[in-house]
Amino acid sequence: MPDGDTRDVAGDDPVATRRSEPDELERASENVLEGWPTSPSQGPAGPAGPTDARDGAPDGVTPTHGEQVERVELPSSHDGDDERPAILPATGSAETKREATSEHAPGSLAVPPGYPVLEGEPTGGRRAVGIVVSRFNGEVTSRLLRSALDELGDRGVDQASITVMPVPGAFELPLAAMALAKTRRFACIVALGCVIRGDTHHFDYVAGEAASGLQLAAIETGVPVSFGVLTLERLDQADARIEKGADAVRTALEMADLFANLRTAAAR
Repeated sequence: MPDGDTRDVAGDDPVATRRSEPDELERASENVLEGWPTSPSQGPAGPAGPTDARDGAPDGVTPTHGEQVERVELPSSHDGDDERPAILPATGSAETKREATSEHAPGSLAVPPGYPVLEGEPTGGRRAVGIVVSRFNGEVTSRLLRSALDELGDRGVDQASITVMPVPGAFELPLAAMALAKTRRFACIVALGCVIRGDTHHFDYVAGEAASGLQLAAIETGVPVSFGVLTLERLDQADARIEKGADAVRTALEMADLFANLRTAAAR
């Protein structure tokens, strides 16, 4: 360079010029973010604001581009009024929670006086009853069937008026119940089965489909179908619930009598 040339060296070097001046994109971002509204929990916005990935990094550690830093909330060392409440783990097992809600509310339905009431009684008489029962978990379903048959006898249903249709499992109960109901030979259908929870989701699918399918059979045919399917967590829970077979019979007979009374009342 000739002596006396007063030109700035940085002015002739484009690289040096870019290094000596703030980056245009950085300045543009500062202009855009300046005054940008923030939430109450955030500080002033800017390139190094609370959204910077470095905020969650330990001291002396700078995360690389695109690296996610997990934030760890440490417990406070003082008892302040503004301290956030700690989130405690749920106590008690699932079995304990189920046992706590297994009781029924006491008392019976009370209809205010002055209203016409149409209801049925769980009486057998000359009614024909169909029973669909699952062979799977046969030790339990055999006892459910015996409970149901004994109750039918106590209610005055003749043995010749009872038809028992065994099916492979609880999943097949709805189809069998609908087939019996569509014959129009039965005043009601009693469905008996047992599903025990295992290590997979098989229990949820079978129990849910059995319940919805039996309800669908009743809705589509207009024939009462009672639900006598045990859904157990463990096999030893069956002993206290074998009488569900008798309960299902009483429900089916009451609904059959109610529908008979409804038809009588509608024909007047």
